[in-house]
Amino acid sequence: MYQRLVLVGNLGRDPEMRYTPNGTAVTTFPVATSRRWTDASGQLKEETAWFRVSVFGKQAEVCNQYLAKGRKVLVEGELVVDEKTGGPRVYTRKDGTAGASFEVRGNTVRFLTPKGESEAGAGAAGISPVPTDAGSMSEDDLPF
Repeated sequence: MYQRLVLVGNLGRDPEMRYTPNGTAVTTFPVATSRRWTDASGQLKEETAWFRVSVFGKQAEVCNQYLAKGRKVLVEGELVVDEKTGGPRVYTRKDGTAGASFEVRGNTVRFLTPKGESEAGAGAAGISPVPTDAGSMSEDDLPF
């Protein structure tokens, strides 16, 4: 069996890096994807889905160094399911409503924001993806 997920979206906040006990770098960041369409009545609709992305190894270090909130990225990876439910991680928001977090283990991250478009990570667009050695591993407007 095999699954592959490709996301194109914007970072919801700056990446956060930590290290596993064996010294492997792990960087996590939220990515928002949006789609817009016009419904049958002519109204413009928009839907946003949030994904929590984790990348490992050298790629984690590069992502932490060059990515920042608002940057556009392409993430290729696999969906990580909740062991208890077999689906997304379910949680309760601060306002009491239910939410779900879609977890993605990123294998490739491509930086899509053009050079010089923002101050943070201005040189990041030229960096090529680095393979990862992936293992098992709020703000009010973010779902996690």
